[in-house]
Amino acid sequence: MSERVAQIAERDFESAVLESEQPVLVDFWASWCGPCKTVAPTLEALAEEYAGRLNIVKIDVDEAPELAARFGVRGVPTLMLFLGGNVEASKVGAMPRAQLAAFLDANL
Repeated sequence: MSERVAQIAERDFESAVLESEQPVLVDFWASWCGPCKTVAPTLEALAEEYAGRLNIVKIDVDEAPELAARFGVRGVPTLMLFLGGNVEASKVGAMPRAQLAAFLDANL
């Protein structure tokens, strides 16, 4: 992880995501997931680009299965954009940087 994209534990989800004053993009991922590894550098770049407007966090579904189930995560990577503690939009699967930026711009 980096300074801009933090791996959080299930116990930190409420404070880091649901109570955040900024929008939060949550990357539900797994260490064994190839597409998750592919999208990671894109998330790092976008974290820099959207600094101050958006927080990006990662949640390992193997370490937080109850949280993944709570939000209906069935495949990884699943990206969910939270605004004001609610899921505003979501995407499943790896996508190119331009597509992910367009997804963020359309929902922020």
